[in-house]
This record gives sequence, C-alpha cells and structure tokens, in this order.
Amino acid sequence: MRYGFWMPVFGGWLRNVPDEGMEASWDYVKRLTQRAEAIGYDLTLIAELNLNDIKGVDQPALDAWSTAAALAAVTEKLELMVAVRPNFHQPALFAKAAANIDRISGGRLALNVVSSWWADEARQYGLQFDQHDDRYARTTEWLQVVDGLWTEERFSFDGRYYRTDKAICAPKPVRKPTIYAGGESEAAKTMIASLCDAYVMHGDPASAIAPKIADMKARRERAGGTPMAFGMAAYAIVRDSEAEAKRELERITTVRELPAGYANFDQWLSGTQLERELKIQEYAVSNRGLRPNLVGTPEQLKERIAEYEAAGLDLLLLQMSPQAEEMERFAAQVIGRA
Repeated sequence: MRYGFWMPVFGGWLRNVPDEGMEASWDYVKRLTQRAEAIGYDLTLIAELNLNDIKGVDQPALDAWSTAAALAAVTEKLELMVAVRPNFHQPALFAKAAANIDRISGGRLALNVVSSWWADEARQYGLQFDQHDDRYARTTEWLQVVDGLWTEERFSFDGRYYRTDKAICAPKPVRKPTIYAGGESEAAKTMIASLCDAYVMHGDPASAIAPKIADMKARRERAGGTPMAFGMAAYAIVRDSEAEAKRELERITTVRELPAGYANFDQWLSGTQLERELKIQEYAVSNRGLRPNLVGTPEQLKERIAEYEAAGLDLLLLQMSPQAEEMERFAAQVIGRA
C-alpha cells in the first residue's frame, strides 16, 4: 500500500470544527510536506478550489498550482498529485506550465483531473460550466491536447472545445505525469478507462470497493490500456484503544448547527451521480472519508488496510486532524516507516 495525504489547503478538513490548528499558509504546508516525506508518506494530493469548500467561501484557500511549484523545489521524493479542472485551464498553456513544474520536481508531478462540480464558483470567476456529460466530453479533449503537447514535437488539434496549430511544448516533462481521475457516472468511467492511468474513489468499505476495482479493470482491458492503479480517500483516527478512537470520532462528527459551507455541500450532492446517498452526518468529513472505518487501534487499522489491499487498492489518500500531529502518529503506528 502507498500512503498519501491531502494537503490542508483549506486550513483543515472538518466542516463543523472551526479551528483545527493548521492554518492555510505556505509556512504550514511546507513544514508539513517536508516532514511527511521524512516519515514515510509517498504522495500528497493538492486540491484545486478557488473558494474554501471546507471552512466557508469567505475563508482563505491556498492556490493549488503555485503551491505545487513551490513544494516541487523544497522536496525530493514525494509524488505531487495536483488537482486540475479542465474548464479553468487552457490545455496547451497548462501543458507548458505543468511540464516546467515536473522539471522542477525531477519528474514527481501527477495530475488529479476533476471535471468541476461547483457551478457557483465557475460563475463567480467568469468561467464556463458545462452540464454533467458535457464536462467529461470537454475533459476528454483537454486530456488529448495535454498528452499531445507532452509527447509530440508539434501538435495540432481541432475539436469541439479546443484547437491548436502545430503547438510546441519544450522542455517536456521528465516523464509523462501519471493521470489520476475519479467519477461514478458512466461518462466518467468510460473516459477514465480510456485516457487515465489511475482511478481514485470516495471512501467506502472494502466490500464496496472490490467490485468497483473489478469493473474498472475490465473496462481498461476492453479499452486496450495498461493496468491501472487504484486509490481511495479515507479519514484516519488511530488511538491506543478503540474507546479513545470512538471518542475522537464522536467529537468530529457532532453537528450542532449547519456551518457556513453547507450550501456548497448541498450543491455538490445534487450535482453529482453518486451511487449511494450520502448521509447528512458525513457532511463533517468530505469525500465519504469515514466509510472506510479507519478508526481504531493500530492493529485494527492494519487489518482493515489489508482488506483493501486484497481488494486491489494501491493507494490511500488520507485526511486527518490536526494533520501534522495525526500524521506522525499514523506513520509511527500504522505505516511503520518512521
């Protein structure tokens, strides 16, 4: 299993805990990332949202791509998986900038391609927002343009959304960055099986993850691609006793009043095609992070992680709070590399 962590670009992950002790600042993410690299984490996922989806839209949120470029220069081993939303980036210009960040990192850049869900954010920034299946049609073209710029000396493209005319990207990436993507609709799965390298999922029990992996493996085989990797979001709480872990779980999931960002969550819930209905309690932790039940003693977490490995999962993308302190505990007691 590879272990990744979500970069706390929003100043935390708990929507109903106002202050988690990790400010949205360059100083914090720099120290966190360098320490994570030292204690055995493999990857960080840097989310891209211009508005703060966790703490409320009026709160600070770090820019994903300038943060990634800075982290590329001050780390040595960690894979930098940076979220990118195609409707926010012209693909030919993006390919040039991303190739440069990959060069700065020595070949450690990866993309998490997200077909945007937040209509209000796009409207506020004056950007195009497509309907669901149209978003994946746009993303398909976007990926074709980025790949063409990264692999061909001159690249021309004439599509519905994008055009290039003998465009050049030089220097190119050290190696072509890994393309991660997630989605539960038919349009998303079709695109990912054809054009991406790895499939990332919201949190679910291993019994629900196993058939999703099997389905995507079959789709990939039909598409004629190389084997895919599989990742999943999860929120982790590790304590010396199960009772301690459950007390922490109760603390982070008790919702006494609807926080400032609830309207954003409601819009996301209504705008995506999730296979199962999200419970309102799960608002406290994003990306269905509590469903994997990585809550308990080190031995319990190791057993559950082994079940995911048996199901074919390669990567856990972890959220914790407060991030630095909990990542230290998880590395020492679960990963065992610290």
